[in-house]
Amino acid sequence: MPELPEVETTRRGIAPHIEGQRVSEVVVRQPRLRWPVPARLRTALRGQVIDTVRRRGKYLLLESAAGTAILHLGMSGSLHLVDAGQPPGRHDHVDIVFANGRCLRLRDPRRFGAVLWTTRAAERHKLLQALGPEPLSGDFDVDHLFQASRGRRVSIKAFIMDSKVVVGVGNIYASESLFMAGIHPKSAAGRVGRARYERLVTAIRQVLDEAIAQGGTTLRDFTNSEGRPGYFQQRLRVYGRAGEACVSCGGRIRSLQLGQRNTFYCPQCQR
Repeated sequence: MPELPEVETTRRGIAPHIEGQRVSEVVVRQPRLRWPVPARLRTALRGQVIDTVRRRGKYLLLESAAGTAILHLGMSGSLHLVDAGQPPGRHDHVDIVFANGRCLRLRDPRRFGAVLWTTRAAERHKLLQALGPEPLSGDFDVDHLFQASRGRRVSIKAFIMDSKVVVGVGNIYASESLFMAGIHPKSAAGRVGRARYERLVTAIRQVLDEAIAQGGTTLRDFTNSEGRPGYFQQRLRVYGRAGEACVSCGGRIRSLQLGQRNTFYCPQCQR
């Protein structure tokens, strides 16, 4: 599933090409995605200028004077900028066509993505209103994370993957951040001290910054907006490396199941 760095990479890839551009047509070939594509999207967005392209968690927000198109890439979705006349492929479900002859095309083989529409402030939409702070924003700091963890018995890994606590820390980046902070993924969130949370906040920021700089992490069929894969997977320290030597101590990386997710850690470096 594309995570925050992949979505941010996509946002940065498409924004310069569609901001300030007028929508001439919306083509919906397959309305049955994770949620039905609203029938009003075709008329509501037609003729509008895309003012800004923002990201909130894993959602992309295409904002115009009339409202906001809310896009989610689901499990296998990707956005591509193509010429409007380029024939669609089997899994190309939605096109946002611009007056300049370019087209933003949603490709989604598994159809777990979404294209929605709201005329209210995007943050008031039911999918966004309960989201926690952005991990790269000033709202995410040790005070927030430490206070939110008090009394929580859930594992620290599950805690930082909760989008109500902080958005965008997916499975890969949780494992990587906990390794960098030296925290065992099974530790109870409420028993982790403030000093270690301070290290964890720094680690989350660093891991996500690195991933965005590298273009996101390629998993299965994800590619960025220009069709190039991300490269952060080449720098993973623990994720997917069970049985291999730890980059810090030389011990063996181990894996376990937490919340039905594979979790990778170094038993020597993470306590």
